[in-house]
Amino acid sequence: MNENKLNFEESLKRLEAITRALEASETPLEEALKLFEEGTALVRALTGALDEATQRVTMLQNPAAGSVEEADFTPAQ
Repeated sequence: MNENKLNFEESLKRLEAITRALEASETPLEEALKLFEEGTALVRALTGALDEATQRVTMLQNPAAGSVEEADFTPAQ
């Protein structure tokens, strides 16, 4: 499967399926290596998508009447 053609959710589901297959330990070595390579490519793609989303998340603040500032989003913990 080509991870570039999958959206984020589909990529995540595929990565979960690969993880289950590798954990089953019934997968032949050659297939396991191919799955591992596909999984690592998916991890890179998913990490990149999350990094990009994090950079895009901003919130507008109104510190003084009439002015609007853009600031990084910081979730409440």
